[in-house]
Amino acid sequence: MLPLALEARAVGHDVVYATGQALHPLLRRLGFRSATAGMTIPEAFQAAAGGNAGKTGELPIQEWLQRGIRAFHDVLPRRMAADLLSVLRAEQADLVIYEAGNPGAGLAARRMGIPAVCHSCGGVGLVDEDDQWRKGMGLLRAVAADIGVELLDGQHLLGDPYLDIYPPSLQDPSFLDSPERVPLRPVPFSEPGELPEIMSAGRGRRVVYLTLGTTKLGDLGRLRSAVDGLSALDVDVVVAAPGVSAADLGSLPENVCFKGWVPQGELLHLVDLAVHHGGAGTTLGLAGAGVPQLVMPSGFDGFRNADAVSAFGAGRRLLPEGVERMEDGRGDNRVVPAAVIAAAAGELLTDPAVGQAAKVLAEEIAAMPGPAEIVSRFPEFL
Repeated sequence: MLPLALEARAVGHDVVYATGQALHPLLRRLGFRSATAGMTIPEAFQAAAGGNAGKTGELPIQEWLQRGIRAFHDVLPRRMAADLLSVLRAEQADLVIYEAGNPGAGLAARRMGIPAVCHSCGGVGLVDEDDQWRKGMGLLRAVAADIGVELLDGQHLLGDPYLDIYPPSLQDPSFLDSPERVPLRPVPFSEPGELPEIMSAGRGRRVVYLTLGTTKLGDLGRLRSAVDGLSALDVDVVVAAPGVSAADLGSLPENVCFKGWVPQGELLHLVDLAVHHGGAGTTLGLAGAGVPQLVMPSGFDGFRNADAVSAFGAGRRLLPEGVERMEDGRGDNRVVPAAVIAAAAGELLTDPAVGQAAKVLAEEIAAMPGPAEIVSRFPEFL
């Protein structure tokens, strides 16, 4: 959401960011006013479990889903709505823009009679009408009723205009004609930082970018296998793994550059292939940069994004043997063998059809309306 907020401020709008305290230092560095609202997802899972969440990553899939449904459709929106109502009264806001995973903000706006716009954070094809996450709408309607808001059937989420950052080729086709949908080009954001030295050392070989998102110690087996497989190729490998250190991975080959964090928004246009977990920000950033993708999903929308990229031909999905869906592999230690990763990456690096598909996808994204155009349309939303 930051590219849209930055553009809104650039043309003179007064932007107030309402979010948790952990993000306030970043917002201050960017020059935004901030207000405290909401709670963290781990706190919401804890509350959904009655204060006894334990290690949610080790829960059986059905129990994990039930906690997630309550966290995202009851605990989080209830808290955000309560906090944001106070902020909105103090700020006398004219428009509320909220993330799709944060419907409590939309409920608060509706309660105050303030126009609102929903900003997507993933593809709508992640769930279908029979999925358990849809059942959470009953909980959300109860939260809405408690604060004096009625949610109607037959609308997407709360029925507000929906800024869709997915290009048509990666979006669920059934959603493309939705009356709420407003296309918005996905624009990567990262704080300014130095690129790895390997990127400016003459670029004698192609560069493969490897990230599994925010990495936990339990992911080390998957990460190490990918490092071993990719480093066997005639490439340089940049590894970004927030959450672990190089020491956690052990000795690394000479053609591997490990970083806990990289300015990903600046890096993506400079690599030849990316191997990643399928998070929406990484997937869309690479799609916009025209980079082929090898997606090894482990949860959330990674499976949906991997399937969409693979179906378009701009990359492929790679999973451990026996894993097809999140519930098949969640909580176990199965990894893709290094040799399999090396073979898949090598094929993507040399297949001209994949490179051409990635280029076509990038052109499609470039043609989508950017943040400046959407900001110019704010009066339509009021």
